[in-house]
Amino acid sequence: MRLQTNILLILLCFSSNLIWSQFQIGAELRNRTEYRHGYKTLFADDIDPAFFNAQRTRLNMQYTTDGLKIVLSVQDVRTWGDVAQLNVSDNNGMSLHQAYAELKLSPAMALKVGRQEIVYDDARFMGNVDWTTQGRSHDAALLKYSNEKTKFEMGFAYNQASENLTTNTYSIAGNYKTLQYAWFHHDFEHLGMSILLLNNGLQYINTSDASQNETRFSQTAGTHLKFKKDKFSVLSNLYYQFGKDVNDNKLGAYLVSLDLNHQTTEKFNFGAGVEFISGNEYGVITDQENHAFNPMYGTNHKFNGHMDYFYVGNHLNSVGLMDVNLTLGYKISPKHSLTGFFHQFSAAQDINNTLDSRGLGTEVDLAFNYKFAEYGTFTLGYSQMFAKEGLEVLKGNNDGNSNSWAFAMLTLKPNFFTNK
Repeated sequence: MRLQTNILLILLCFSSNLIWSQFQIGAELRNRTEYRHGYKTLFADDIDPAFFNAQRTRLNMQYTTDGLKIVLSVQDVRTWGDVAQLNVSDNNGMSLHQAYAELKLSPAMALKVGRQEIVYDDARFMGNVDWTTQGRSHDAALLKYSNEKTKFEMGFAYNQASENLTTNTYSIAGNYKTLQYAWFHHDFEHLGMSILLLNNGLQYINTSDASQNETRFSQTAGTHLKFKKDKFSVLSNLYYQFGKDVNDNKLGAYLVSLDLNHQTTEKFNFGAGVEFISGNEYGVITDQENHAFNPMYGTNHKFNGHMDYFYVGNHLNSVGLMDVNLTLGYKISPKHSLTGFFHQFSAAQDINNTLDSRGLGTEVDLAFNYKFAEYGTFTLGYSQMFAKEGLEVLKGNNDGNSNSWAFAMLTLKPNFFTNK
């Protein structure tokens, strides 16, 4: 009788818990087929273009109750055929994309701790890079405040490769050693304004004398502005970078952008913009001063052309960039849309004395999107880069071949289960 009573009490507790909690399970399966004939760099003679299928599979779980949210996202990233049919183990295996807890401290404040995506504003400086198969996530702690019109967040991260007994040297390429930032956002009647202050610490490793290893810090201060009224909107980014780069050069760099958008008709929208990113003269850091801006943790595929010639794992500490661009969107139906992008690229600094101009090239991007269900979309894309001599110098290629890229992508995001 006592055992039955205990079981009944447990069931009652569980049942009452379901009244004020929610558990969700969903998934994402995204397959992208790509044809690369000059993607990221100019196509050289006597080589074959690349063609492959990349797939991302995620299992997403979220548990929410009064004062607590826990998110877990497990993913598998692969290229079709990268392991044998009778494989013992995968090349990359399963990984955690997100695993965090968000604890509510008050009606307006929360603490978010664990592996998580960090995305702010238009993702120009902090984004999840969702275009890549793997995506980006951080191991961090965030203190968050929000009310109806104002948001304020502070983030902290300190990376280590393992649970060391001694020393704090950190050598994982592409990662920061330590990161601290504050982000503030406020909504006015027609204007949204954000301010970001970020301190980024990169580990310098002296291969000949480990005692000289040190963390070198750069700072970035910036604002994102968005004005929207009726069918017209204006967006602007202004960022300034200072401090030291990882090679101990003094930093003084900036990014400025302005974008205008207008919903011309119910089906047409038009946009025009310009972005200027400071840089150095080609191959030169003068007097140990680095003037090349680094967009660091932004979703850079979203900017400066879909072919990723600039700031997608490349073009850092280089001649900078001026990107003059136009966008034209057409909504064919509630489920179908077509968008075209035009980019005119030039260098922000001189490339060399033999070139009469700083021109780098022109890129045209086309994208077709079909949302065939609540859980699924199909996207087609084609891009062409018309390179100029300046880009040939930067890429070390003057073969004169056409440079194009195309993809087809299927994205499925079904919700398996929701329990309240």
